[in-house]
Amino acid sequence: METLLVQIEGCLNSRPLTKLSDDPSDLQALTPGHFIVGSSLQSVPDIDYESIPMNRLHQWQQIQKMLQDVWKRWHVEYLQALQPRSKWIKPPIELKKNQVVVIVDENQPPMRWPIARIHELHPGQDGVVRVVTLQTGSSLLTRPTSKICVLPIPPPNDDQTTTSEEPPARSS
Repeated sequence: METLLVQIEGCLNSRPLTKLSDDPSDLQALTPGHFIVGSSLQSVPDIDYESIPMNRLHQWQQIQKMLQDVWKRWHVEYLQALQPRSKWIKPPIELKKNQVVVIVDENQPPMRWPIARIHELHPGQDGVVRVVTLQTGSSLLTRPTSKICVLPIPPPNDDQTTTSEEPPARSS
């Protein structure tokens, strides 16, 4: 049980938070694992045990199957939390060129987060962007906006300058 809990902790701490550097060609993301061990957490790919009944697996395989079950549910729920459905109550999240995003892929093994940079926006006739072209480490992909998630912590804007305004003086 301890092995399973440590592996689940690794999955939770592997999620991307924000981009790691300002280099446009760098697709590394800062994760909670960077604060724990100094780099992103990795796992060794394992066989997919989803279709094999639990009673036919050895003890290690059962632990890996439980980890895969937790991963499949948690990473889908986490990515859905990053994609708020705003409807008409709030404006949708604005996508921008060169923004770093996570690609939604249900078939990823535990602790794998495909990250890409928005290369091009494709607005429709109504001006709403529903499709984007993504630059991954090796290729260009075209994905609908429903299959990408903006990283949860946006990087600080270089355009905005903070001013330190002093509060108005009190009158006696």
